[in-house]
Amino acid sequence: MKIHSLLISFGYSLFLWQFSHGVERPNILWITAEDMSPTLGCYGDEFATTPHLDKLAQRSLLYTHAFASAPVCSPSRSCLINGLPATSQGTHNMRSSFPIPKEMSGFPTLLREKGYYTSNNVKTDYNSANFEAIIKSSWDESSPKAHWRNRKDGKTPFFSVFNLMTSHQSRTMVWPYEKFQNEVQAKLKDAQIHDPAKVPLPPYYPDTPIIRKHLARYYDCVTAMDQEVGNILNQLRDDKLEDDTIIFFYSDHGSGMPRHKRALLDSGMKVALLVHIPEKWKQLANIQPGTQTKQLVSFQDFAPTALNLLKLPIPKFMEGKPFLGDNSTSHQYVFGHRDRVDEVQDTARSVRNKRYLYIQTFKPHYGYNQPTAWPDLGEIRHEFYRLQNSASLTPPQKHFVASRRPVEELYDCINDPQNLLNLANSTDPKYRKVKQALKQALFENIKETRDLGFLPEAYLWDLCPSTTPYELARSGEQVGYDQGRLVEAASKVGVVEIAEHIRDLGADDANVRYWAAVGLTASDKLNNEAISSLSKALGDASITVRIEAANALATHNQTKKSLPVLAMALESQNLAAVQHAARCIELLGAKAKPIIPSVKECDKRMKIIRPPGTSPVVVQPDKDAAMFIFFSTEAFLRDNS
Repeated sequence: MKIHSLLISFGYSLFLWQFSHGVERPNILWITAEDMSPTLGCYGDEFATTPHLDKLAQRSLLYTHAFASAPVCSPSRSCLINGLPATSQGTHNMRSSFPIPKEMSGFPTLLREKGYYTSNNVKTDYNSANFEAIIKSSWDESSPKAHWRNRKDGKTPFFSVFNLMTSHQSRTMVWPYEKFQNEVQAKLKDAQIHDPAKVPLPPYYPDTPIIRKHLARYYDCVTAMDQEVGNILNQLRDDKLEDDTIIFFYSDHGSGMPRHKRALLDSGMKVALLVHIPEKWKQLANIQPGTQTKQLVSFQDFAPTALNLLKLPIPKFMEGKPFLGDNSTSHQYVFGHRDRVDEVQDTARSVRNKRYLYIQTFKPHYGYNQPTAWPDLGEIRHEFYRLQNSASLTPPQKHFVASRRPVEELYDCINDPQNLLNLANSTDPKYRKVKQALKQALFENIKETRDLGFLPEAYLWDLCPSTTPYELARSGEQVGYDQGRLVEAASKVGVVEIAEHIRDLGADDANVRYWAAVGLTASDKLNNEAISSLSKALGDASITVRIEAANALATHNQTKKSLPVLAMALESQNLAAVQHAARCIELLGAKAKPIIPSVKECDKRMKIIRPPGTSPVVVQPDKDAAMFIFFSTEAFLRDNS
């Protein structure tokens, strides 16, 4: 035993000496598939055609319980690049532009400092005001042509990322079908094209020709993506780098199909993850090729794992834990979040262990299938709208298209892997105990990570004129808000009686007042006392409270005093507040017709900030906010003018 320990110690010391003296070091290659659930042959999907990834799986460790931190890309990417959830950074909303601390400059920075060549091809949606600094610090090259082959010295170790867009929602359901055929399907042989008549439909999808066509289209995209993976791996082989390169393959969240992307269900959060470590580098992590593990892994763990494999120190701000290498650890739980995505307002949190998934939504009056401008370009989305009130829908199908969703959801993911049967209200003591344990773990995590998602976005801007949300939450002063109180207030939505929300409308904390107004918006009806309290709140010092109080009143047909407040909010310089008001107006629909002139003026102002024709890939805070605002203003004007 002593000799064995000495050998291990010697091997580790030798590696550190080699690392510090520029001797041989492993390369790391990350291949990321956009918008893809584990629909791969190696994950047991018999309809998938993925020979290259199936072959890679034979020499890799396959993770069956790997999860995104969010069911959309930008918040997930901000987590991946810095090793902690977006909710801790203040980057939880889609296309966020809040600043983060300068030391959160992207973990590839630490590799560059040790002599690694770093390349990124090509996405950089890091979701913060610091995104340009992160790009500059993290990457030697970040472009559509970035590649390890661009190293000046072919012997320099590299960390290279390839983000494959072929399985992205744009390709699987948003592009016109002809464009998909010309730019994706045309790359496949006839035998690789999936037959819509044979595509396996999940129980939560109605069986219609349009849905079948698009699900087969998704499988075609996955096959085309698999070919791209094969090309990258062939390049690695051609360059004689296979024996020196650790390979990660994963997807950035679930597929872009309805009920997947944007949902905290397993269909939106569970991802494929393959890790291959060549025999030459087995001392870094002992992986048995072709095996599977049920180890729970979250995106916040990826950066610490990469650093750990290279024996580099893990920054203290990282909340993730390494899942490979020395001192690797396992999770009992992984957590997820859903916040604003584009123009769609939302707040929900999830916790997952190896068997159960628990979700709590804090805005249950917003269903899973909310209208949203960009995905609604896809024909399949309108098929779900068309069927929304159909008597033929089954309970799992109604669950997705319903105008509201449950406050709590609990799924046994072993017996119910597609999350069809909600056990949250079960009277079975077993499930009540499971729910309580998961709920407790979730709220402890919200507290420990100082989850910033319960602060209204517009209010958070007012709180951070000279600091970052991350630093504010950890200042010890909690200036401007009390997290415990506001989470408690948010937890009441859809749960408590109206009287309790009325009491909270009188709180001294504006955020508690905001959540009280949300609770009244979500209520089935308002009594006279609620109407009176909300009417008073129309003059609140906080614009966020004013907007939500107006929304609550207008939702319940009290429009005379409330609509002018929403119209005035559209003139605010705080674009997060304008975004909030515009979305409320959009969802109010015909009720808000009296303020059409104000909506038109707002729409005009946003198009000055972001002129028509600006590419959606242009990431600039004001331009992004303006785009999401006119998503709502245009939808409202189209349907109500």
